[in-house]
Amino acid sequence: MQRICRDRIVTDQGGQKTVPTHKSDLKTNPPTSECAKSDKQFTFALAGNANVGKSVIFNQLTGSNQIIGNWPGKTVDRAEGTLSFEGHEIKVIDLPGIYSFSTFSMEEIVSRDYIALEKPDAVINIVDASVLERNLFFTLQLLEMNAPLVLVLNQVDVAKNKGIIINKDKLSTLLGIPVVFATATRGEGIYEAVEEAVKVAISKPKSKPLKYRKNLEEPIEKLQSLIEKENLNLGYPARWVAIKLLEGDMEITQLVAEKSKTISLQSKLLAGELENRCQEKCFSIIASERYALANSLVAASLKQDEIQRSFTDKLDWFATHRIFGYVTALGVIGGLLLWTFFIGNGLSDLISKGLNLIQPINPELSMSAPLLSIILNGFWGGFNAGLTLIIPFVIPFYLLLAFIEDSGLLTRVAFMMDSAMHKIGLHGKALIPIILGYGCSVPAIHSCKIMETRRERLLAAFAITFAPCSARTIVLFGMVGLFVGIHWALLLYVVNLAIIFAMGRIAMKAVPGKSTGLIMEMSSFKRPSLKVVLKQTWTRTKSIIYVVFPIYIAGSALIQVLYIYDILTPIGNALYPLTVLWLGLPAFAGVLLLLGAVRKELIILGAVAILGTTNLLTGFAPVQLVVMALVAMLYIPCVSTMAILGKEFGWKSAALISLANIGTALIIGGIAFQILNFFT
Repeated sequence: MQRICRDRIVTDQGGQKTVPTHKSDLKTNPPTSECAKSDKQFTFALAGNANVGKSVIFNQLTGSNQIIGNWPGKTVDRAEGTLSFEGHEIKVIDLPGIYSFSTFSMEEIVSRDYIALEKPDAVINIVDASVLERNLFFTLQLLEMNAPLVLVLNQVDVAKNKGIIINKDKLSTLLGIPVVFATATRGEGIYEAVEEAVKVAISKPKSKPLKYRKNLEEPIEKLQSLIEKENLNLGYPARWVAIKLLEGDMEITQLVAEKSKTISLQSKLLAGELENRCQEKCFSIIASERYALANSLVAASLKQDEIQRSFTDKLDWFATHRIFGYVTALGVIGGLLLWTFFIGNGLSDLISKGLNLIQPINPELSMSAPLLSIILNGFWGGFNAGLTLIIPFVIPFYLLLAFIEDSGLLTRVAFMMDSAMHKIGLHGKALIPIILGYGCSVPAIHSCKIMETRRERLLAAFAITFAPCSARTIVLFGMVGLFVGIHWALLLYVVNLAIIFAMGRIAMKAVPGKSTGLIMEMSSFKRPSLKVVLKQTWTRTKSIIYVVFPIYIAGSALIQVLYIYDILTPIGNALYPLTVLWLGLPAFAGVLLLLGAVRKELIILGAVAILGTTNLLTGFAPVQLVVMALVAMLYIPCVSTMAILGKEFGWKSAALISLANIGTALIIGGIAFQILNFFT
């Protein structure tokens, strides 16, 4: 349990870290020996757009006392933590970053239902002070829902650098809720935010609804009155339901239609009248009204001084330029992959050498000492692979990715690649998990949760299964780069990119549904926080280690058992028509492909064990090595990838994706063999 006093955070283990507050607080409130005791418990929800510092504040509040899982029945991350504040025990829920309470994405539904139905004691709405008007669009929707609200204006330092001066007292009066300044990366304003949230939780003030202009306000009030009169109990506030009915929200409209035909018909009538009067769709009218109200609030409480164009403004122009922006995007993607490959390869070699000094993996043990082989080559081999393939590649990848992400550069890359990604039914944000796939498919598929719809998550995951992860890269360079030539290995990379694009196009046509547009907060460029980068890197790496390591160890041991008792050989023989006649590979290649289903690098280890030498040219012709590497890049994902696919999308979808991988690998591999064999 983490406890927060005015001047510090105290952990139950006795450690402490300073949390900077306003200087006035430190002068008038000297450090106390310990916080007051109380049994009062509260639940606070953190809500806001993406990239406004919500996760930073969540980490400041909860420290390491966090639980990351899924919302019940949903494939959406649920981050929950606890803290003790002035004697109050507080549970903190970090809601997904969203822009509205529509039903376009699972994240929006989860956040909406939690606030409306679970009714947290306070909702801390974090906004980016440097783009206040844009962020207030969501704040107004929280007010429509009668949420017990505290508004935290984060990144006030960035706003000041832009010449933005905000009168928070004026804004608080206009909105009717407490407003707090904060700079989350430095811990400033965190205490005040929680303090105001506790006051709201205790006093439970009634928020005053903000009125829109007459054209919209009249139909809202008519519908609200009718909903209250009929006592329509949906769990949501009557005014919010009225607005959603006018917007044409499909889910709310259906719920109301099932309970009251009168309200359903009246809402359609009022929406039609409003559209005829304004000559515009209702959802557009309401969005315009929210922005108009946000504009008037900002105009009354904000002053903008003229300043010279900053370096970050020039950098932003360059990163989103119609020509230079693509150069930047390609440079970032290429640099990330090269950094991961070279740093990861060096770390992998060091770890491998260190582990081999403890106990090297010995393929010959399979025949001479079966039980010892299961322990060393199986359990130890799986652990060894986790340390040598996950840690060296994943940590450098996530470290640089977190640096790029926290700086604001990654959103520009996603923006620039949006048009290209739409060709395969996705938008620019899908580039992030696909990039992750070049490190490891498991975290990449897990990160598909940033996509708005299940269809887009599924399409992104499908594309990721074809991306050459670090293990596939080892096979590619170990078989082709070393024995055939580096130019052939690079050519296979190009072929792989073409296949990802082609299969993405096919999947887009096969999976029903429409692609959504790119809606993403383009936060300002800033200097990355080392603390945030390290925290983000560890959080992502930790979740992968917990998922992948057990699967690697168990799967490796199982393969050893099958290999020792010669169960794989009959299976390999059964694959003879495919591996030998169609793909043109040696007869034992079927066994290697089965081994590769557990871990792709086992293809090389298995080949060395069978041939009794590290010179693969004794058992393969150069053409066969190229075909083997190509098939290894494309066919069924490893067991850990299968596990995460099944967990995120269900086993039916996981099986269909795997069948598509196998079919593509066999077709492309067979064609490649015929072409290469003809020319050579």
